[in-house]
Amino acid sequence: MTSPAPYAIGIDLGGSSVKSVLVTAEGKALSKDQHDFDAAAPMDWAMMIRDLVLRYESRQGVPASWVGLSAPGLAARDGRSIAHMPGRLKGLEGLHWTEFLKRETEVPVLNDGHAALLGEAWLGAARGFEDVIMLTLGTGVGGAAIVDGKLLLGQIGRAGHLGHTCLDPEGPPDVCGTPGSIEVAIGNCTLRERTGGRFETTHDLVAACSNGDDFAKTCWLKSVKALACALGSFINILDPEAILIGGGIARAGASLFEPLEEFLRPVEWMPGGHRVKIIPAALGAHAGAFGAAWNGLGVAKATL
Repeated sequence: MTSPAPYAIGIDLGGSSVKSVLVTAEGKALSKDQHDFDAAAPMDWAMMIRDLVLRYESRQGVPASWVGLSAPGLAARDGRSIAHMPGRLKGLEGLHWTEFLKRETEVPVLNDGHAALLGEAWLGAARGFEDVIMLTLGTGVGGAAIVDGKLLLGQIGRAGHLGHTCLDPEGPPDVCGTPGSIEVAIGNCTLRERTGGRFETTHDLVAACSNGDDFAKTCWLKSVKALACALGSFINILDPEAILIGGGIARAGASLFEPLEEFLRPVEWMPGGHRVKIIPAALGAHAGAFGAAWNGLGVAKATL
């Protein structure tokens, strides 16, 4: 009997669910899963992750060659834990995943936004780009950047948190204390305030726009224009080949991307007519899990 091919497990821990993939070293997805956990139950997410790994290995009949994990917050400099994640997922800060999962090889840990871009660079819409930015639009606004072929991390892992860029110094602060940030301008977390309580989700707001609601259209286009101005600034700062847009709000499709292009082009600096590509992310909700798996592969190979 032929032994199963070596495989990696990628785990992406979110605020209310765990997304996971089982994938070969060549990038062939063998399984993709998503499981909700009870955020009020202490460490329920951690036990779920441990059970997922055991279940995958039992199904395959051999242990995973590599395991990688991504989660909200700032990853520790040694890449073995999340060093800073206040307010949510109590017990995550400082949890040493290699020890917790009882692995013989290291389980590297990444910020979830960083992992999503790595996943897209491996198997998605960012393949082949040496300089690329990604924004994930959802409850908040996540981000990451690859510069000169390397993931931008910074001194303590804050690099790439593009959603916390200030657009309005007089605006309300976001969760990081940044006034009038991109997250404040377009994140679902502020939609109720931005629309005077009329809308609870961006999906409903965009649907109302399509049905001819002038108030909804004004609110939506104001947010998209703010996003476009932010992208213009990122282009000047990092000079990317492309900008990927992902997250739940990106599922608005043409209702997002068409006005975004219209608002961006007048503010984009285009020497010699050069224009930056604006591209929908390709891997959907599992981008972070694929990125975590890729990181597990890379860290393990680097230590051989």
